[in-house]
Amino acid sequence: MTSTSKPADTKKDSDKNQVRPSASYTMTLRIKIPNEPGSLGLVTSLIGKIGADIGAVDIAGFDGNFIMRDITVKVRDSHHGDALVKELKTLNQFEVLNVSDRTFLMHLGGKIRITNKVPLATRDDLSMAYTPGVARVCMAIHDDPENAYKLTIKRNTVAVVSDGTAVLGLGDIGPEAALPVMEGKAMLFKEFGKIDAFPICLATKDTEEIIRTVKAIAPVFGGINLEDISAPRCFEIEDRLKKELDIPVFHDDQHGTAVVVLAALINALKIVNKKMSEIKVVVTGVGAAGVACSKIILSAGVVNIIGFDRTGAIYKGRPGGMNFMKEWFAQHTNPEGFQGSVSEALEGADLYLGLSGPGTIEAADLKKMARDPIVFAMANPTPEVMPEDAAPFVRIMATGRSDYPNQINNVLCFPGMFRGALDVRATDINEEMKLAAAHAIASVVGDNELNEDYIVPGVFNPLVAESVAKAVAEAAIRTGIARKGSTDDMNTGAQSTL
Repeated sequence: MTSTSKPADTKKDSDKNQVRPSASYTMTLRIKIPNEPGSLGLVTSLIGKIGADIGAVDIAGFDGNFIMRDITVKVRDSHHGDALVKELKTLNQFEVLNVSDRTFLMHLGGKIRITNKVPLATRDDLSMAYTPGVARVCMAIHDDPENAYKLTIKRNTVAVVSDGTAVLGLGDIGPEAALPVMEGKAMLFKEFGKIDAFPICLATKDTEEIIRTVKAIAPVFGGINLEDISAPRCFEIEDRLKKELDIPVFHDDQHGTAVVVLAALINALKIVNKKMSEIKVVVTGVGAAGVACSKIILSAGVVNIIGFDRTGAIYKGRPGGMNFMKEWFAQHTNPEGFQGSVSEALEGADLYLGLSGPGTIEAADLKKMARDPIVFAMANPTPEVMPEDAAPFVRIMATGRSDYPNQINNVLCFPGMFRGALDVRATDINEEMKLAAAHAIASVVGDNELNEDYIVPGVFNPLVAESVAKAVAEAAIRTGIARKGSTDDMNTGAQSTL
């Protein structure tokens, strides 16, 4: 999930950033309604007046002259849902019997489980899967550790590791509270990459302890996906683990976001007919994602980037609010040493890249941008500027949300990234693999499909993970970090034969 920092500028009034009803806040209301013409219409009218979005209306049963209906509605947030229920209870002839939160129901008992791949029905099955037969397999791995990739789950398993310190939109909520997010990430690995992933939430914030723990569990896994670890610790943790382990380590909040941002930018520049080397980019939010996005677009040819954090513009020699990554950022961006405001920096900018928080910029400031402005406002759930407000001033708009066009979503990257890395048993995920992944994502949108509202493919497009995996595997082979020598030998998943 994309990490965000606090906004770099003054927030707008909250009502200007009011979000739409969302499936993530879906309620099912069981209401006892008089079985008379017009009664249902009164309920649905009130729901519409409150601003909720009605989905299904089902009959749940009858009670004399009353009918029980289950009405599924989407609301903006918990407060909006509470207000809706309160209003419905003011209709004296109706009775709200039950309110179910469908999101919580989905999470009951967790969202993932482990199942056996082979039957265990007879004594023979038991003797081969466990003792005594398993001893022969153990010794085969002891004699040649590479056999672990052939004979255990290592070949197709990723650890999703977090300490719960930078959970999207929630911040430092701890390992237990972060677990539902990591379970969800494991689901995405399975659904889109056919990879078995398991959540590992650590009860420590200590950098050295996290590194030691991940190294200690690494023999089980073919790759490590770091998730929702706060900056700047996340930079050191990833860097050290990449150096000290011989399996791929990937901090998705940094690099997953960066890869998809680059893919979106590649296609957006085709529409506006501009070159990477010629554009001016303004970035708000120089945390994990902001640094990684800036790095990858620099690698792709962008030269002029001006970044902002809560202190203001980042430039060489800035006296306060710096750390080692912001020092790196200052050395590699802002070539003219700009020290003004975000509003001033947007003058003549071609791309605004927001990885900060709601209300970071005013829509009116977008008027100052160069011709055919591109805005990627990616704070979740409420972007830096709402698409409705930005629409009069921008050519291309993208967010991190699924209810607007051009969703920049990490799921376009990480399943295919790890699929490709696992297929060739890569020892690392390097810059060439990330660039290859970005171009692969961009290529899924054909030239005949490319338009202002379709610069990145949808998350359910089956070509995405397949294209990314192939490009990543080829880049790993090309750069010499693959332990399997050619794509002809590539494993296509956990079900492949030895």
